[in-house]
Amino acid sequence: MNLQQIKLRFGITGNSPRLNYALETAVRVAPTDITVYIQGESGVGKESFSKIIHQLSNRKHGPFIAINCGAIPEGTINSELFGHEKGAFTGAIDNRKGYFETVNGGTIFLDEIGELPLETQSRLLRLLENGEFIKVGSSKVQTTDVRIITATNKDLFAEAQSGKFREDLYYRLSSLPIKVPPLRERPQDVNLLFRKFAFDLAEKYHSPEIQLDHDAEDLLLKYSWPGNIRQLKNLVEQLVILERDNVITASVLRQYLPEQTTNLPALRTNSQSSAGSDFSERDIFYKILFDMKNEMSDLKKIVLELLQKGTSKEDILEGNEAVIQRVLAGSDVDLASPEITISRPDAESPESDHDHHHFVIEPEDSVNLEENLSLEDKEEELIRKALLKNNGKRKKAAQDLGISERTLYRKIKQYELD
Repeated sequence: MNLQQIKLRFGITGNSPRLNYALETAVRVAPTDITVYIQGESGVGKESFSKIIHQLSNRKHGPFIAINCGAIPEGTINSELFGHEKGAFTGAIDNRKGYFETVNGGTIFLDEIGELPLETQSRLLRLLENGEFIKVGSSKVQTTDVRIITATNKDLFAEAQSGKFREDLYYRLSSLPIKVPPLRERPQDVNLLFRKFAFDLAEKYHSPEIQLDHDAEDLLLKYSWPGNIRQLKNLVEQLVILERDNVITASVLRQYLPEQTTNLPALRTNSQSSAGSDFSERDIFYKILFDMKNEMSDLKKIVLELLQKGTSKEDILEGNEAVIQRVLAGSDVDLASPEITISRPDAESPESDHDHHHFVIEPEDSVNLEENLSLEDKEEELIRKALLKNNGKRKKAAQDLGISERTLYRKIKQYELD
C-alpha cells in the first residue's frame, strides 16, 4: 500500500514533505511491537496516527482504545488503567478490570502522557519493561500483551529535566518518536484542507459549497493556526452554517479568525521562547505578589537593622527612601512628614490618631511575610471565578486557567468547592 492509498484510507489530506515523512515513519513502524511516541501540538491529528499504526499492525483485529490521561482524575487513574480489587478504596464495591487487562492483545493510545502522576508513571514503566502490572489493592502480579502508543503536546524532555516526568520513562517512551508537524509548517496544505472540509460539511448540512476569493486565500495562508487542523475545521463549519454568500471574502473571513496570541497550549521549544517572555496572566499575577512580599520584607529588615543600631528616623529614611516609597506607592503617606513615627515593637505605642502614621517593625523571626498575599487564597479565588464564568463547566474553566482538567478536579476537592 503506497502513501497515497494510506491517505485515502485514513482521511489524511496534504502533501507537505514533513507530513509525508511522519506518515512514512508510522507505516514502517506499524508491523513491529515497538512503543511509539507521537509528538505534536494540540489539534494536529495525533490520534489519527495512532489508528494508522494499529490498523497496519499485526494487532489490527485486536481491540484499540484511546485514553486522554489529562481527563482522568488523579485519584482514580491507577484504577482506570490497571484495575482494582474489591475494598481497595472507598467506593470499590467490586473487582474491576483496567484498560491494560481488557485490551490484552490490542493497542492502547495514551494521549497527554505528560499529565500522568509520578506514581502512575512508575507502574507504566514496569509494564513497558516486562508486561507486568498489579491491580490497586492487590499483591498479585499479572501480565498483559498490549502495544502502547503515547502522545503529548508538551516537551517531555524538558519535563524530565525539571523532575515533572520520570527520566527513565521518557527514554523508554522516546525510542521511536514521530513528530507531527503543525499546520503553520505545512502552508501548502491549508487550502487543500479548507476545500475538503467545505465539501464534507456542505454535504453534511445540505448546503452549497463555500469558496474563498483570492484575498481570503492569502489571509488563510498568513494565519498561524494555533489550534491547527481542529481550528481550521471549526472555522469552515462556522462559515458553512452562518454565511449566506458562497464566496467568502477576506473581510468576512477576518471576523471568524481570533486575534493572534502567544498564550496557547502549544508545544514550545527553547528557540521559540525565552525566560520571561511566555508568562500567562496568572504567572504575572503571582510574580507581582512575590515582588510585593519581597519588597515588604526588605523594608522591614532595613528599618529593624537601623533601629537596633540606634539610628534616627531621618537617617533611616535617608538612603532608603526609594525602597520605602515603592512599598507605600499609591498611599497618601508622605515620608518627609514629621508626623510619621517609627518605633520598636517593645516601645510604648503612641495613641492612635488619624493625623499620625505609625509603623511598628517586628523582629525578623516573627515577621509574617504572608499577610494578605496568600497564594492559596488567590488560587482559590481564581478557580471560583473561572467556574462561575463557565457556569460550572470544568473543562472550559481549566482551559481558562491554563491547567489540566485533572488538576482542576484536584484543586476543587482541595478547596472544597463542590
